[in-house]
Amino acid sequence: MILHPGILALLCGSTIILIVMLIASWHGLKILLYWDLSSSSEQQLLLERKTWLISTLLNYALVGQMLSALLFVFTADDIHRLFVGAMCATGALNANLVGWLVLLIKGALLFIASFWVVLNRLDQRTEDAPLTRPKYLVLLAMTPVVGLDLYLQWRYFSGLQPEVITSCCGSLFSAEGEGVAAGLAGMPVKQSMQLFFGVVGGYLVILLVCMRSQMALLRPLLFTASVLMFFVSLGAVVSFLSLYIYQMPSHHCPFDMLQANYNYVGYPLYAGLFCATLFGMLPGIAQPLNKYASICSEIERAEKYWLRIALAGMLLFLTIGCWQMFFGSFRLLGY
Repeated sequence: MILHPGILALLCGSTIILIVMLIASWHGLKILLYWDLSSSSEQQLLLERKTWLISTLLNYALVGQMLSALLFVFTADDIHRLFVGAMCATGALNANLVGWLVLLIKGALLFIASFWVVLNRLDQRTEDAPLTRPKYLVLLAMTPVVGLDLYLQWRYFSGLQPEVITSCCGSLFSAEGEGVAAGLAGMPVKQSMQLFFGVVGGYLVILLVCMRSQMALLRPLLFTASVLMFFVSLGAVVSFLSLYIYQMPSHHCPFDMLQANYNYVGYPLYAGLFCATLFGMLPGIAQPLNKYASICSEIERAEKYWLRIALAGMLLFLTIGCWQMFFGSFRLLGY
């Protein structure tokens, strides 16, 4: 099992990423202790050179960490055929429940790594690099999580037993089952639609107002709306959007849409949701950074692109998720 190309790529890639982050954390600790931009000492000059090198290496490492989330989902879906009873990634993850924890951690790291890369880019475009200390504090906090991610991946893949009969999405995402997934699958469609379109509508209104107004209060409001929209949208995928994509009234799995049978439609669907959430959160995260005079203009310039990408991501998600609902022949009558 470990010799599967996707598994080898994940384990080797995560090992390299962790090594880079450990080295960066060691230098980052020195930077936190001795960084003094007002000083022209030899030590400060050396730290300034190192921080550029370390930041560049970290950019590549964190982009690799972001891509590993995609590769993990793809690999989990690819190895499902090795297990009796598995029809998609759900079956592969159920074969060793540590896989669900890996998926959760990779999802969190996907957002955290993205935030770090974006904020580091802002920092490097200023002369005084005001985010040097904050971004290395985040790095020190993130490194143990990356180490935990690698450990849990090893636990997951090394613990897989092909002879074990696993359960798949039909039992997990079932209205008759128990747990959060079953609860989402069992939600009445009408109420689910009302909640989803209400939250998404609110998100779009705040987003469009942010594109026209510089009012500071709107940015934290958009951040909150983005987080709420993300979780409500994931629930909507399980509750009713998946039914229209599969055109089956009882198929709630959020993973089958990643397969060739459905033209891999899940990848752009989730990519759109990720972009809408990430770039909707960024203005709120960057808002407190306006206290640094040197970075204000960079934030203002970047924010225009963030909001446009967030809007494009949401439109992509809505188009793919709701196309069959409005233009297809399948209807959920009586649900």
